[in-house]
Amino acid sequence: MAKTTCPLTRAEFKEKAEPISIDVGGTRMVAEPKEFATGSFGWYVSGKATLLVDGKPVQVQVGANLTIIGSKEAA
Repeated sequence: MAKTTCPLTRAEFKEKAEPISIDVGGTRMVAEPKEFATGSFGWYVSGKATLLVDGKPVQVQVGANLTIIGSKEAA
């Protein structure tokens, strides 16, 4: 299978990427553009949300990386 190539340069991502709004069970969270320690880049969000299970509220810890495939090798 061919490797996916990232269509952006690192500089383009840093200059143009905007925060992304994410909904977690009705809680709005904002993922911010980030360059990860691995060298890849994308968006990251962390926080807490309340979800309902059988009508009962449960607190959850949310952590998500939205990594652009192929970004580690991007120029």
